[in-house]
Amino acid sequence: MEVDLPDIVAEVTAAFQRYERALMANDVATLNEIFRDDPRTIRYGVGENLYGHAEIAGFRAARSPVGIGRTISRTVITTYGRDLGVASTLFHRTPGKIGRQMQTWVRFPDGWYVVAAHVSVIDE
Repeated sequence: MEVDLPDIVAEVTAAFQRYERALMANDVATLNEIFRDDPRTIRYGVGENLYGHAEIAGFRAARSPVGIGRTISRTVITTYGRDLGVASTLFHRTPGKIGRQMQTWVRFPDGWYVVAAHVSVIDE
């Protein structure tokens, strides 16, 4: 298996950046497009465990856009072969706290999608 093929890293990086732009703009439609529409897609959040695209979309629709701004650091994109990538990043929103985010991206015939995500916050 080839790890970190430059063209695949570039594709996953672009998908991750699209996610970040949508998150900062509270573009719920794009965020919903990014997560695979499948009951097996999972997002573990800071205060919620979401199983399936319907629960994830419901969370996005109900979430207040207040206080969603953040900066990110130490982003690492790693790809395995041509169809799997992992995006890991730290995010900073609240003084004294540091957020951690990991997304598993899979290429399907119609594009790249998040199939699993985990978000958590710890003391800095």
